[in-house]
Amino acid sequence: MKQTQMRWRLPAVCALWQLLMIILFGVFVRYDEEADAHWPQTRVSHNISSDIENDFYFRYPSFQDVHVMIFVGFGFLMTFLRKYGFGSVGFNFLIAAFGIQWALLMQGWFHSLDPTDGKIKIGVESLINADFCVASALISFGAVLGKVSPVQLMIMTLFEMTLYAVDEYILLNVLGARDAGGSMVIHVFGAYFGLAVTRVLYRPRLEQSNNTSNYHSDLFAMIGTLFLWMFWPSFNSAISHHGDGQHRGAINTYCALAASVVTSIGLSSLLEKKGKINMVHVQNATLAGGVALGTAAEMMLSTYGALIVGFIASTVSTLGFIFLTPLLERYLKVQDTCGVHNLHGMPGIIGGIVGAITAAAATEEVYSAEGLRASFSNRDRMPSVQGGFQGAALCVSLAIGLVGGTIVGFILKLPLWGDPADENCFDDEVYWEVPEEPEPSHSIIISEVPKNSTINGTQAIEHPPTL
Repeated sequence: MKQTQMRWRLPAVCALWQLLMIILFGVFVRYDEEADAHWPQTRVSHNISSDIENDFYFRYPSFQDVHVMIFVGFGFLMTFLRKYGFGSVGFNFLIAAFGIQWALLMQGWFHSLDPTDGKIKIGVESLINADFCVASALISFGAVLGKVSPVQLMIMTLFEMTLYAVDEYILLNVLGARDAGGSMVIHVFGAYFGLAVTRVLYRPRLEQSNNTSNYHSDLFAMIGTLFLWMFWPSFNSAISHHGDGQHRGAINTYCALAASVVTSIGLSSLLEKKGKINMVHVQNATLAGGVALGTAAEMMLSTYGALIVGFIASTVSTLGFIFLTPLLERYLKVQDTCGVHNLHGMPGIIGGIVGAITAAAATEEVYSAEGLRASFSNRDRMPSVQGGFQGAALCVSLAIGLVGGTIVGFILKLPLWGDPADENCFDDEVYWEVPEEPEPSHSIIISEVPKNSTINGTQAIEHPPTL
């Protein structure tokens, strides 16, 4: 029956919402001046020497890196489930493609609405910020992976993108916090939003037989890990100020990620049975340094400081996978499929704390007077005051994620969205056309017969083994 309901629910939602996006973009969205055909005239009037100073040339390489992280990195990271590879990559694709459209509108209304004509002006930086917004939804997707329908995912994305825009506006515009790589606004918000949703949708009789991996699914998940690991320096520096801030963001993230790999693999070997390395830790905890450096990436943290942050974040993440995840499900009824609390939640909180401490400790000797203003929203605040606002921003993001996720969870719990039955969770066959696996061959392995021997009077022919 649920498959029959899916036949009209998902197509109806996709068609209706895509039509709505077309109408809203037609009414509200326009190119910004650097993407407009009038750019040559604007360049002359602003005494800009050449087209090469267009923001596109500074931002587009970072945008491409972030874009790959969203569609390839996050998608393949979640393919560890042995029978949910299509759902992991395919629904990731669906969420991201819808989410970037709604994010461009929501962030545009909050940040880039032109008061003279009431239009949203978008450029390459708008595309990066839309990808950031979508990243929070994909983090939340990891918490509910395999347990919800695609219609529920679309509903969740719609509400989460809206709340993200509100959260981002409060943090960056009202509080004046710095969060270039989104430790607070992306990772903390996305993780605890998803955890609140999955808590409300708790299934006491959930069938867990497919909530496992195999050799090949874990190998596919490592593709996602490697893409995320390689491009995370771009993620944390993509919207920083051109020059030294962006440069620092990439360097600091690079160092933190390197420390995360060494720490998580060593700790996994230390704590797992017989000193063997757990692939779950390699897929996830190796990325914790990138999450934890999101807020302080562009600050004068120093390279050894970045290594320390990577060490601490990956340690907390690895320990979380080993000890905390079972406790969360047993005592708090939180069924966190991908362990987003360990990769995004706790490292994101660490990142917010590191950002607050680093901001509070900032001095003119380290930054210079001009550097302090450029690094902290150009607001005339004492460093200690800025540190306090950074801490407040972390609390706000955590609160919006938990409260918003709880409310959206109850909306998703309504019976009209076609969620899978307990016994059908973590299985592609509920929502996808899955090719049948070939039957195993039972042919005789002739090559195991000694050379020049005979079978029933016939000489055996030596050849390579067959399956």
